[in-house]
Amino acid sequence: MTISPAPQKNLLLAALPDAAWQRWLPQLEAIELPLGQVLYESGSTLKYVYFPTTAIVSLLYLLENGASAEIAIVGNEGIVGISLFMGGESTSSRAVVQSAGQGYRLNARAMKEEFCRAGPVLHLLLRYTQALITQMTQTAVCNRHHTLDQQLCRWLLLSLDRLQGNDLVMTQELIANMLGVRREGVTEAAVKLQTAGIIRYSRGHITVLDRPGLEKRTCECYAVVKRECDRLLPNKMAT
Repeated sequence: MTISPAPQKNLLLAALPDAAWQRWLPQLEAIELPLGQVLYESGSTLKYVYFPTTAIVSLLYLLENGASAEIAIVGNEGIVGISLFMGGESTSSRAVVQSAGQGYRLNARAMKEEFCRAGPVLHLLLRYTQALITQMTQTAVCNRHHTLDQQLCRWLLLSLDRLQGNDLVMTQELIANMLGVRREGVTEAAVKLQTAGIIRYSRGHITVLDRPGLEKRTCECYAVVKRECDRLLPNKMAT
């Protein structure tokens, strides 16, 4: 039987004041988040919010022709399902597990009740929402103005920040779907990084060998998102 990481491995849960923690703890449900699992579809009513601990969830926008592009990722720094407490009840995006792992979920009623208390949890969630909006905005700018090589570097760095270690399990086809580009473009960009000794890629397994080199090759978008996350969010992992 797999033992789930402690809830406090999610930074938002770790930052909860004690009173809120005591209210939530009996209602937090440990869950497995396998690769490709859809947590919610576009337009569906959200029944839970999710707090990844070792998994990463991709928020995707789907077009009518079936094409998709990633607008943000959520890992151990955040929460999936902000529309639930922002008043929308549903969202236009789809949430899909991008990197398998574990997490916790909390039912909609408990989340709404806590948000309506208008206490410190509300301010914590609003700061996270601002950081997430920054990531979404910067992703749109990056996709419009920067090269695919730079976009891939940004995506790898954002993913690494939300994982333990330097390894990602992700096929080039899935990366292409996330970035909204052709697979051939991702293959070419990955080969460049591998030739430069920055990553090692084999059968859907990516290992980052030279993070400073990756940071030098990315655009300013990664730094903008990271600075805003560091400014707005708790950044000390519970032990």
